[in-house]
Amino acid sequence: MKYQAILFDMDGTLVPMDTDRFIKGYFQLLFRKLSGHGLDPKQFGKNMWAGVSAMVGNDGGATNEERFWQVFCRLTGTDKEVINADCLDFYGNEFQQAKQFTGENPLAVEAIRAAREKAEKVILATNPMFPMVGQQTRMGWVGLKPSDFDLVTSYEYERFCKPNPQYYTSICERMGMNPAECLMIGNDENEDMYAGTQAGLNCWLVTDWMIPCPAHPWSGPKGSFIETLEMLKELEPFS
Repeated sequence: MKYQAILFDMDGTLVPMDTDRFIKGYFQLLFRKLSGHGLDPKQFGKNMWAGVSAMVGNDGGATNEERFWQVFCRLTGTDKEVINADCLDFYGNEFQQAKQFTGENPLAVEAIRAAREKAEKVILATNPMFPMVGQQTRMGWVGLKPSDFDLVTSYEYERFCKPNPQYYTSICERMGMNPAECLMIGNDENEDMYAGTQAGLNCWLVTDWMIPCPAHPWSGPKGSFIETLEMLKELEPFS
């Protein structure tokens, strides 16, 4: 097989993690940073999830950033112009501490390098619920940087989230890619495999930190991250 573009998920794919453990630790760090804004510690997690739900349900009428802050500020009585400066500072600094809630993946850089040798475009198709500075911090935990990719999705620019297939469709349209000539590599049966195939992409499931979906079980190609790397090396170059 050969592909015009290879797309990678981040959480649980390039960056090993137990999602629940990571989110719990991440929310604690973020609340500590924002505690001076009068936020209710008992409601903080619920309000964050409400903002996340607004991004997941985004219909494309606004950016994910706009959707999140509309809901979060309404629930907390905060002003985005005031609180967002501390948020961006957090994602570039204190957020580094959240690495302790993830695992190591010394093969991540090699996998991206292998994909770069085979495809015209390599895309970090991580769910765009973080600002770009947060995406940069997270990819840095496995030795990657924005320049390793032709596109990194973030909440400032995207108008859809996984598992909406339109998330993938919009990427393909923007980058001039044929979905049938793209390969999505991820660990989530719903957000990566099912949504990706609904958008017409080919998909490969990374099983190390797989997130199952009983409603949409994946029966297609899959393997450990080591096997994923071998698969990438065996692909034909796109030309």
